[in-house]
Amino acid sequence: MKPVIAIVGRANVGKSTLFNRITKTRDAIVADFAGLTRDRHYGDARLGQREFIVIDTGGFEPEKPTGIVLEMARQTKQAVAEADVVVFVVDIRAGLSAQDHDIATFLRTARKKVILAVNKAEGMRESPALAEFHELGIGEPIPISSAHGQGIRSLLEAALEDVLPEDGEASDEPDELGEPAAAVEAGEAATPGAWRHDGPIRLAVAGRPNVGKSTLINAWLGEERLVAYDQPGTTRDAIHVPFERNGQQYELIDTAGLRRKGKVFEAIEKFSVVKTLQAIADANVVLLLLDATQGVTDQDAHIAGYILESGRAVVVAVNKWDAVDAYQRQMLQRSIETRLAFLRFAEVLTISAKHRQGLTAVWRAIGHAWASATAKLPTPKLTRLVLDAATHQAPRREGRFRPKLRYAHQGGMNPPIVVIHGTSLEHVTDVYKRYLEGRIREHFKLAGTPLRIELRSPRNPFDDKGS
Repeated sequence: MKPVIAIVGRANVGKSTLFNRITKTRDAIVADFAGLTRDRHYGDARLGQREFIVIDTGGFEPEKPTGIVLEMARQTKQAVAEADVVVFVVDIRAGLSAQDHDIATFLRTARKKVILAVNKAEGMRESPALAEFHELGIGEPIPISSAHGQGIRSLLEAALEDVLPEDGEASDEPDELGEPAAAVEAGEAATPGAWRHDGPIRLAVAGRPNVGKSTLINAWLGEERLVAYDQPGTTRDAIHVPFERNGQQYELIDTAGLRRKGKVFEAIEKFSVVKTLQAIADANVVLLLLDATQGVTDQDAHIAGYILESGRAVVVAVNKWDAVDAYQRQMLQRSIETRLAFLRFAEVLTISAKHRQGLTAVWRAIGHAWASATAKLPTPKLTRLVLDAATHQAPRREGRFRPKLRYAHQGGMNPPIVVIHGTSLEHVTDVYKRYLEGRIREHFKLAGTPLRIELRSPRNPFDDKGS
């Protein structure tokens, strides 16, 4: 098994910057803002031929935390329990603090191998300020600069020594870890690699703040993997969690709640929105979570519209169903039918993430949506279906022209694209396209996925004669 390195420390010492440097990604949101990271964030890394796993954690307060800080502390303690090595990050420019002493005391009782990393030490390798960190009593301080990549290789070699010895093969990597391989502009996430359809199904859970996204994923996992707290905006990053169910591999993605554009004030929230929209676009299936106690809002409709534009397979789940009465349920169902009419193809289910009710039906709908999104539509069947539909109801004549449908074939998957060839198809109305979509959906039993129809007519060589 790959060894696990957990990065811990108080808030704003550069843990997420170090995580990004080691994993050579931009997966963790980084900003000059204390308390940004809240959930455990996992990443794969390599040093030469040695592979290992890195865990980024939130700001740690081991002594009598309350509120959301208590939930963050639980996440960090779980990361330490899972780790083979703990990298304790401190800030040389801020100096030693009482909170650093509290963390050091906790780590000594955890009985794990601990490496002390003194961050933001660019140009300060010989500084006497390093000496004060010997007070923590957990070993020799290693000066590093996460932002500039200085001292990172020495830190990793010390962490992996005895845990994952060098296998003898020389490494071509430089002495310091340089810029992440997937360097991107601020607000643009790096993708570790192209996703194959034969790999795990990426399932993104999206919705407004405080609808129960993290609670739902924790219910699926059977553990408090994500911080779930009764406060909007608890999740700030897109957290990826591997999961297996009935032999099928999934990658669960907990996203930050999307507020209305005018409600996004903090710069960090804007990064969270970007990461959430990227997670939706990169997902295979999106579970849109609604709050039964709040009804269907304009923001729910905006999120649903973005999912549709992205072409993602989608399942709609109404959470907190147990918290509303019969009248509210009836009004909510009507609201879904009217405000989310453009998602009529999606299954709508009612659940209670807190009490784990209705979750089996959600998995069944997710499987059906993914199967529909990746369904193969044979050309002979498609052509016959389209011609039969045209025979039953021909497209409306437009002036001297009546569109004529000749044959059809599949032009893509996820979402399925049906390409129809014929003459004068530019005159086909949107109403008729919806009629064809309905016939195709009914025949192939496609549910939970958008279906796109492209109409193509041969170019008339005499169109340009008059010019």
